[in-house]
Amino acid sequence: MAKPKVLISDELSPRSIEIFSERGCDVDFKPGLKPAELRAIVGNYEGLAIRSATKVTAEVLAEAKKLKVVGRAGIGVDNVDIKAATARGVVVMNTPFGNAITTAEHAIALMFAVARQVPDANASTQAGKWEKNRFMGTELSFKTLGLIGCGNIGSIVAERALGLKMRVLAYDPFLSDQRATELGVEKGTLDQVLERADFITVHTPLTEQTKNILSRANLMKTRKGVRIVNCARGGLVDELAVRDLLVSGHIAGAGFDVFTEEPAKQNVLFGAPNLVCTPHLGASTVEAQENVALQVAEQMSDYLLTGAVVNSLNMPNVTAEEAPKLAPYLNLAEKLGSFAGQLTDTEIKAVSIEYEGQVAALNIKPLSQVALMGVLRPQLDTVNMVNAPAVARERGIDVAEVKHERDSDYHSLIRLSLTTEKYTRSVTGTLFGGRHPRVVEIKGIDIEAEFAPHMLYITNDDKPGFIGRLGTILGENKVNIATFHLGRDKPGGSAIALVQVDQPISPTLLAKIAAVEGVVQAKVLGF
Repeated sequence: MAKPKVLISDELSPRSIEIFSERGCDVDFKPGLKPAELRAIVGNYEGLAIRSATKVTAEVLAEAKKLKVVGRAGIGVDNVDIKAATARGVVVMNTPFGNAITTAEHAIALMFAVARQVPDANASTQAGKWEKNRFMGTELSFKTLGLIGCGNIGSIVAERALGLKMRVLAYDPFLSDQRATELGVEKGTLDQVLERADFITVHTPLTEQTKNILSRANLMKTRKGVRIVNCARGGLVDELAVRDLLVSGHIAGAGFDVFTEEPAKQNVLFGAPNLVCTPHLGASTVEAQENVALQVAEQMSDYLLTGAVVNSLNMPNVTAEEAPKLAPYLNLAEKLGSFAGQLTDTEIKAVSIEYEGQVAALNIKPLSQVALMGVLRPQLDTVNMVNAPAVARERGIDVAEVKHERDSDYHSLIRLSLTTEKYTRSVTGTLFGGRHPRVVEIKGIDIEAEFAPHMLYITNDDKPGFIGRLGTILGENKVNIATFHLGRDKPGGSAIALVQVDQPISPTLLAKIAAVEGVVQAKVLGF
């Protein structure tokens, strides 16, 4: 089997190249590519490893015909068009923990620098001045630090601040009472943080909800003399408002490591009084750069070679241990979804996926996504495992997952129910021998059949002579029957036939079969 090819288009640790090679990938190291150069070669690769310089735009992704994964060495992924990547089935990963400590420490460093005016005092002293009375600072001890965002990095900042004898007030919609107690911080609303904090640091991703969270209006709610630090993302803070408030004295000092536009060769903040700026150094330590480079190489290699998904932003995580266990169930789930999707000609309203037995103890999220892909693909050939949930949401399809602990006749069962305006249809499957997918129930009727490239699905009235007539028609049209599987709800009731054949069924032949007395529905299926 050919080795997966990976392109590293930004500066990463040389050790990351070694890891890709050791794991079994072919890797090319080409940092500094221009956008046109990247578009010209990206189609040759299954993996793309980046930092912040490479912009993975929709135009780049359109040329990336083989691409399976983009790995960002670091936290922020605003240089990746995740929506476009998802639509094309490309997994987007980051390394959220590799530079957490170093970014948190940089925020603390900026707090000290702003509190004691270290850069200005340094410049003055080295210029031969001795302006001891000019640089009157303030202590951090016993001040209130307002955290906006108390996730991985924010919680480390809180820990360090508590060690400095600061009081910590945190605003984070996802911070639980228990977690706040464990950290030793007080939970508060955004307005409470703005009104009470002596120092404010932001530690949130840049989303529609957090964009401009420190707007001019919110900054005006802060107490006079507040100090602001942003080591998270540009765009979280209104830079012009901060400049105006630094000039007026309402904000006593500010430290910025990130900016709305980077590289920030020019910025409205520059030249403001009591301002400390650094060029996006939050992750710039030897330890952090090594950590994130190694992590992204390991994560991408695992995905390309084993299917393990770690720290993905658009796909359920799957550990290396889970991947081989899930593989046969992924095959079953996709085929069940495809079975139901191929039988459906009307608009889908809802999809329910139920799990029983041993499979219910596994990570079912990827199973549900691949089942949903199977359902939608007969109508949308661009749907894939990654974008299936997004496509379902766009179409207003309600998707439900249900786990059952009850026992069944099989070690594991997956039941997929599909609802349209006219009906709800279910199909159930299992694995024989732990590897071979089988249909074992359709619309509540027991039936056991393999999935095959050429199949006839027929529902009919259970009357004598039907099977003979069907066999005759197929024989007359030189179609050989490989297997014949039958089921019914009761004698003389509704019956189902699943017929595996060796030759494709033409539309003309299918019309003949559909015209046989007693046939309710006749469909050609393929897997």
